Amino acid sequence: MANNNVNFILHAHMPFVRHPEYKRFLEEDWLFESINESYLPLLRMFKSLKKKNIKFKLSMCFSPTLISMLVDPVLQQRYVDYLELHKKLGLKEIARCTKEQPECLDMAKRYLNLIETNLKEYETVYKRNILTGFKELHEFGYIELLASAATNAFLPAYSEYPVAINAQIIVGIQTFIKEFGCRPDGFWLPELGYYPGIEKILAKHGISYVPTSSQSVLFSEDRCDTGVYKPVKTSNGITLFPRDFQITNLVWSEEGYPASKEYREFYRDIGYDLDLDYIRPYIHEPDVRVFTGFKYWAITNNGPEKDYYNREKAMDLAKEHAKNFIFNIGSKGRQVRPNLGSDDPMFTLCFDTELFGHWWYEGIEWLEQFILSSTEELSPVTLTTPNAFLKDKRDYQVIRPALSSWSTGGFAQIWIDGSNNWIYRHTHKTVERMVELSDRYPRQESLKKRFLNQAAREVLLSMAGDWPYLLYNQSNAEFAKNQLESHIENFNVVYTNMCKNAVNTEWLVKAEARDTIFPFIDYNIFNFRDDF
Repeated sequence: MANNNVNFILHAHMPFVRHPEYKRFLEEDWLFESINESYLPLLRMFKSLKKKNIKFKLSMCFSPTLISMLVDPVLQQRYVDYLELHKKLGLKEIARCTKEQPECLDMAKRYLNLIETNLKEYETVYKRNILTGFKELHEFGYIELLASAATNAFLPAYSEYPVAINAQIIVGIQTFIKEFGCRPDGFWLPELGYYPGIEKILAKHGISYVPTSSQSVLFSEDRCDTGVYKPVKTSNGITLFPRDFQITNLVWSEEGYPASKEYREFYRDIGYDLDLDYIRPYIHEPDVRVFTGFKYWAITNNGPEKDYYNREKAMDLAKEHAKNFIFNIGSKGRQVRPNLGSDDPMFTLCFDTELFGHWWYEGIEWLEQFILSSTEELSPVTLTTPNAFLKDKRDYQVIRPALSSWSTGGFAQIWIDGSNNWIYRHTHKTVERMVELSDRYPRQESLKKRFLNQAAREVLLSMAGDWPYLLYNQSNAEFAKNQLESHIENFNVVYTNMCKNAVNTEWLVKAEARDTIFPFIDYNIFNFRDDF
């Protein structure tokens, strides 16, 4: 049977949000929800397959900001507190559903069981660091891990500042090595944001391959003979794995599998449905309603009236969708094979990790069924990873990839738009001033070194792609604006003081306690000079 290689890549990312000065902080829930509904359940599923001796391969990337939060003791304790609080809500919901809403009782029990299982495994199996579980799967050859840029910056927006690109890449790689104990071969460009020339910086740091969007190949100055169904190379030897947009869209689009009416509705949550007096202990002060994770309704239709969620029907549909996905890959493979000579096609499929389990409740079961179906004897699909695929050394076409990303339209619409383009005149200036500081004060020691390191930290955090994204979406826009302004203001504290050859020690101690990210950072990375 003809074979179709599938390079399935999951990208896990959260913006750096850490505010220990508050008892609870609303946006920290983004992290806790993702651990609870995506990261731990995915890890559990992968380890179950491993225990059953099911051979599978896929790739994952954890952004450095997410890594920093997952290993932070303050946030680890807050996640435990989050679970304990929601465990109380689960017990309360079982009592309420038993009396008032018996149609929801099974799901209430399911949610409580998830919370209790996650709490037990988080504490006893992973000792509060779930990255150790993914590292183990990497070491056994099930998961290939990629590094990424320090703060998920949309790198094409900084193409005129190669020193900033270099800083993002080197700090991202350092974070990866510190946590996983090995050097990465692959690098996830945030938002798959590629621009001509970045491959020179990647090669200097030993990166051998990157996933890219389909536009990187399809709009290249060079005609690509194999489209997105074989890797291509840049002139300096970096291998590109272009994403297949059409197959990905079967899952990740407004009309994709997760939109089916039988699946669970994400936005209908008891945090918004139930009386405020009942739900108040489990939301945020002052009476800010939030998602609790207790959701009892199916998508049904676009209107407010919803059917109760039927778990059995949803699971049957997830299995059907997994088989349909494999069927479509096989069908597409037959169509493109004549253009590939004697080679099997490679389908590179990239997704946000949080889609599975969090946004799409049934997504983890769908992925498990997809993996199981791919291992069947007559399956037209073989799961692989970039390194495994590249072991079969072949000549790939050398092209000049185009500026591209995986955002709407394939370029930079989301990250450079009328709603957010004002950001860059400020972040570009901080980069210029950071270079100035590193030139004027090279190789400092003691307090000045720490002060300048904090400045470098603030520059990287101000570059985060999350702020323009949230402004574009008008989702938590005020929070994004505040975070961005805070990082720029913090940088200016250092710049203003260093222009007087002074250190604000009291401010520095507080800043270091607040921003524990990248403790190893060396501001001299902004003094880097080379021919890019």
